[in-house]
Amino acid sequence: MTDDVQLRASAALKNLFVGDALAMPVHWFYNVRDIDAAFPSGIRTFEAPPEHHPSSIMSMHSTSGGGRKGAGNQAQRDIVGGVILKGKQQYWNRPNVHYHQGMRPGDNTLNAYCALTLMETMEGPDQHYDKEKFLQAYITLMTSETPAHPDTYAESYHRGFFANLEAGKPIDKCGAVTHDTPSIGGLVTIAPLVIGERLKGRSLADTRLLCRDHLALTHPDAGLAEVCDAYVELVDALLFRSGDASVQALLLKATRGLSKRDLAKLVDSDKPEREVIGKVLSTACYISDSWPALLYLACKHQQEPLRALQINAEVGGDSVHRGAVLGVLLGLIHGETTGSLFAQLTAHTAINRAIEHLV
Repeated sequence: MTDDVQLRASAALKNLFVGDALAMPVHWFYNVRDIDAAFPSGIRTFEAPPEHHPSSIMSMHSTSGGGRKGAGNQAQRDIVGGVILKGKQQYWNRPNVHYHQGMRPGDNTLNAYCALTLMETMEGPDQHYDKEKFLQAYITLMTSETPAHPDTYAESYHRGFFANLEAGKPIDKCGAVTHDTPSIGGLVTIAPLVIGERLKGRSLADTRLLCRDHLALTHPDAGLAEVCDAYVELVDALLFRSGDASVQALLLKATRGLSKRDLAKLVDSDKPEREVIGKVLSTACYISDSWPALLYLACKHQQEPLRALQINAEVGGDSVHRGAVLGVLLGLIHGETTGSLFAQLTAHTAINRAIEHLV
């Protein structure tokens, strides 16, 4: 492993958590005017979430399974409060409560903690990914009586997983299918798995299959799995690229749901980012738009990684999960973290330790 590869791997994983925490205060803000009203100077550093969330529909989401209230296949008892997010159910039945209420500047959201959990199961030079070990660690993270993460919200896939687990399904068959299963949040844990396994000698082909298997534990969707393949190949290509490789070409090659030519035209256009991501491409979680949206930002601002993550937050929507994946790509491109922000993460000591052990 060369110094360049090690620096890229470390920076990618650090920036995953930076991109997540930077966007946290405006996560799922769907009106950019609301972002500007809450943060008139823009998102420049870590911030606490505003008390009022104008786009929040958390009160409409089921606390007994995946999806919205009234959806089928719900658990017999409340998942939120009874199984996961203990002590947090009180926030789910109020209008306009922020999804990440009570979190502090520099706190990471739940999916980032899942990535950290996966990394911790792979600590050690000979410790490869183990599905059963990860699932047990995931369940421990989610069901701890003393909160093991600071978040208030759990995406549909978390709630569906634990509803299925409560119903007696096998632990590796609890992945739930809802309208938002093919979402960008499913890719947040993939980069640590790719980087860890490739640095330990697993082949790219085997790593790609392993990532598909891991993804299916929580996000069983064929279309998302195809994007996951592209993400695995892109992470690998950026991680091990030679000095004369074209970063732009690698990013454009990875696009799915939008042609390479159309993505290149957007990158070369003079359209404001909020017009590209918001009008041409949706800001929502669905992978069909969120994947080309983050590739667009990586291409457009590959020389300005911090600015790219700030813009990602400021365009709104599912900015947290989009930002985590974007942060990985920017770290691989530059081999360095985004300024001093990593040291300001609340959990930076635990994250740094996990990265050092993995890389």
